[in-house]
Amino acid sequence: MNRLIIYITLCLSVALGACQRSLPHDAAPGDITLFPDYEAVTVPVNIAPLNFRLPDERMEGIVQLKTGDKQLITSARNGAFRFPEKKWKALLQAARGSAIDVSVYFKEPASGWQLKEFPIYVSPDSVDGYLTYRRIFPGYRMWHEMGIYQRSIENFAEKPILTNRMTNNSCMNCHAFQAGRGERMLFHQRSHYGGTYLVDHDQVEKINWAPDGKTRSLVYPYWHPSGRYIAFSTNETHQDFHFSDSNRIEVYDVSSDVVIYDVERKRVHTSPLLSSTRSFETFPAFTPDGQWLIYCSADSVPVPERYRDVKYSLLRVAFDPATGTLGERADTLYNARLEGRSARFPRVSPDGRWLLYTVSDYGNFSIWHRDAELYLMDLTTGAVDALPTVNSDDVESYHSWSSDGRWFVFASRRLDGQFTRPFIVHIDAEGRCGKPFLLPQESPDYYDDSLFSFNIPEFSRTPTVVSQGALLDAARSEGAIVR
Repeated sequence: MNRLIIYITLCLSVALGACQRSLPHDAAPGDITLFPDYEAVTVPVNIAPLNFRLPDERMEGIVQLKTGDKQLITSARNGAFRFPEKKWKALLQAARGSAIDVSVYFKEPASGWQLKEFPIYVSPDSVDGYLTYRRIFPGYRMWHEMGIYQRSIENFAEKPILTNRMTNNSCMNCHAFQAGRGERMLFHQRSHYGGTYLVDHDQVEKINWAPDGKTRSLVYPYWHPSGRYIAFSTNETHQDFHFSDSNRIEVYDVSSDVVIYDVERKRVHTSPLLSSTRSFETFPAFTPDGQWLIYCSADSVPVPERYRDVKYSLLRVAFDPATGTLGERADTLYNARLEGRSARFPRVSPDGRWLLYTVSDYGNFSIWHRDAELYLMDLTTGAVDALPTVNSDDVESYHSWSSDGRWFVFASRRLDGQFTRPFIVHIDAEGRCGKPFLLPQESPDYYDDSLFSFNIPEFSRTPTVVSQGALLDAARSEGAIVR
């Protein structure tokens, strides 16, 4: 038995030594396009392995990851590099606050070895452990398969919270968490089993708002930090298709208002500022201190005839958490009349300093506007950063902050112009952003093989605990009518 153990140990040592000696030390400097692009990105110390691939599965490849006295060497299999999770995590911990030096040796069939080198910076900041998103076909008419899914950031485990195969192919959207708590969330469901679903651990409450006897949708939700209130938008939304335009689909509101739902009293209320017939109001968001409500407002014009004239400003109104009442005057944070463009989807960082929002030429449904970009406003000074290191030539929107404010995630069509994919960005205390990186997958071919868009990616510190059975029981119920 002892001889067998010694023999196995010697074999492993020889194999490891062979792997070490297999590094082509005479490789010439070269460049190559790797996917995903993790060159010089800043990643959290608890991220899953950044597996990547060579541009051709027929290419030979060896990669060395090194930091301090720790290293990880592996060969490409069918052009792909996959890193063992345990060794990857040990490497991240060793590189915390510094960098992993990446050396990629590659060899095309008719050439010698070449070498591409770059760093991966490892932040001492971890990120919330879970990311939730809606997976949907990008056409929005193919509703036969969509769902809300939750993925672990630290590994590749993914679970469905609810899929519409279980709810008669209904449309489900607008999930949101209360203060990053996975056990307290909500989402909206249209068509069959329509209603807004409030989840508290394993308890589910289905509500339908019917102020005048007719049920209206409660969408684009945002929790008050206290958990007592939820701001919603109620919209009459239409969809059209362009015959010749870079924006293939046009989604617009013919009317919209912002309302506040009191979770304790089970009542909905609003104010003239949030429900004016002269304006379209939408996309509400509370500030982290709970003292303000930020929302989007545009002049009400006939649509679709003048859809390109719909441009949203960002407004802020005082909110009293003790009474749930709103102020009588709104401050303007972004003036669409002066800027000539449209802003929406405001999201304030957990420390209250930074306002992240989307800007494009017109309209409110930015995920279909190729010119949609992310902007960052310093709420203490009013200074605005156009985020050139973050934005691309295609859509950026659906952004969400981590609970510590050191990361945000957003959806972008930058890879192929068709599908929205989740990208993560590190942001330091002074608002400086790193290079976005694609959410890693176990297979580097995952995104090529997936026909789904990832919409509304949102971080949470803890996982959801509600069962699909509890959600289905609530779906089949009539739900409570609130007014």
